[in-house]
Amino acid sequence: MPIYISRGRFTTDAVKGMMAKPENREEAVASLFKSVGGRLIGWYLTMGAHDWLVIAEFPNDRAAASAVLAAAGGGSLSDVETTLAMTAEDARATFEAAGKVAKEFRSAGRS
Repeated sequence: MPIYISRGRFTTDAVKGMMAKPENREEAVASLFKSVGGRLIGWYLTMGAHDWLVIAEFPNDRAAASAVLAAAGGGSLSDVETTLAMTAEDARATFEAAGKVAKEFRSAGRS
């Protein structure tokens, strides 16, 4: 299954609520992802521009987007970004395919 990496921030209210009543968000996120056919690989609290990062597998983009949107729609998250991650073998195959189609593509402003 394709791997997706999502990261974002907690809202101020979410941070206040979790400080008042700490909870393990990994369990809730894993359950949400499973409900759309996905699997949580890892959940991390991070420092810097983002507060959290999750790595997961989903059967397709629609499943990944539905899970991320459901989580974001709860109101505790902001600035959510999701990226498709490719394995080294997937990347090799992608570059190979790009090399084939690039031979027939004319870039803008080129003859």
